[in-house]
Amino acid sequence: MSTLVFILIGALVVLRVLGKQLVGSVVTARSLVLMPAILIVLGLGSAASAIGLARPGEILFFLFDAVLVVGLGLARGASTRLSLRDGALFQKGTALTLVLWLATIGVRVGAAFLGQSLGVEGTLTSATILLLFGATIAAQNAVIYLRAQQQRLPLAVAAPRR
Repeated sequence: MSTLVFILIGALVVLRVLGKQLVGSVVTARSLVLMPAILIVLGLGSAASAIGLARPGEILFFLFDAVLVVGLGLARGASTRLSLRDGALFQKGTALTLVLWLATIGVRVGAAFLGQSLGVEGTLTSATILLLFGATIAAQNAVIYLRAQQQRLPLAVAAPRR
């Protein structure tokens, strides 16, 4: 897939996730796992071919970028307000969650420009867009899950599909 397709998919995912977080939503096991898993699998598929072509500097830059976005995901998970609604876990992002999402997007965009200016930008940077969005959402969801467990807030039960 082309870089533009990855960017568009990433943007749509972020808009969907961000919209749900700002409005608030019930949390199911499926909602915690599905989106990040899909993004990580797609991202690994595109990164697999690029990793073989990447120079050591680009791999180190990718790892630095990954640490930043995962750290931001952990912070977003900590900033999310958790409550009980209709007997199940409900999450709602705060103003800080929004700021942290904007920082995450800024880091991803900034990484492309910084990598280029440092001479370490290559196919790995663009090939890992979905992987890193999946990783940052997974980190956020892991914190939300752990916080819910600590507070003894039960996950919502997903309605059966028809």
